[in-house]
Amino acid sequence: MRIFVTGATGYIGSAVVHELINAGHKVTGLTRSNKGAALLTEAGADVHRGDLRDLDSIRNGVAAADGVIHLAFNHDFSDFAASLTTDIAVIETIGEALKGSGKPFLTTAHANGTASDNAVMALAKHGVRASVVSLAPSVHGNGDKGFVPNLINIARNKGVSAYVGDGSNRWTAIHRLDAAHLYRLALEKAPAGTLLDGVADEGVPFRDIATVIGKQLNLPIISISQEETAEHFGFLGSLAALDIPRSSTQTQELLDWQPVQPNLLSDLEQGHYFKR
Repeated sequence: MRIFVTGATGYIGSAVVHELINAGHKVTGLTRSNKGAALLTEAGADVHRGDLRDLDSIRNGVAAADGVIHLAFNHDFSDFAASLTTDIAVIETIGEALKGSGKPFLTTAHANGTASDNAVMALAKHGVRASVVSLAPSVHGNGDKGFVPNLINIARNKGVSAYVGDGSNRWTAIHRLDAAHLYRLALEKAPAGTLLDGVADEGVPFRDIATVIGKQLNLPIISISQEETAEHFGFLGSLAALDIPRSSTQTQELLDWQPVQPNLLSDLEQGHYFKR
């Protein structure tokens, strides 16, 4: 299949592009920069110029494709509402171009992105094999710039690696290469209107994450109170004490998907997260 991928040069998108090409698919990646075009060409993908605000370019990319994976998202937390508005506009544009085609369309769930998710799911009633992937909060691996690197920086700056209370609250995680495999399988065979759980580690105790970080940085590993959470973790304070386990059993059975990459703690223990 010819697959149109937005966010094709991003952290997850670049892994998805390689996964698709290695499985025999042809990929056209959306990019707005010469650097992005060079990365796509090097990966063996075709280049489609444009960005999320250029809806005509999006339409043209979709029209030439047998399926779409929409991964691009503007993670501007200073105006997150605007990012969500842009995302809905892109989804609606792609959806209109795909209606009645029976072609696959995948997106990723985002925080407060219920309107986007609902717009995708509604397309299942209009002849689009649309589905949404809900990834674990931590998508780890080489190149990660998400929650784990922020926790490491906080530990460096504070001089301690901390967890809240007894640290038994759990986070879910998935390796970026396992996530890429999931997107490919979902593209190939996920039923219309499916919400897919992109989870490999179904619940890693936060204390264990803090312990590995502390050992790697040779820092004390301490417990802090709930009241100290916001001051210590900053913008991650609202997440540091959450218990958010989640299972992907149904997704694994539906798609015959099995995570095989290192889990979060093993990935941290390899040391690459701690190289400046």
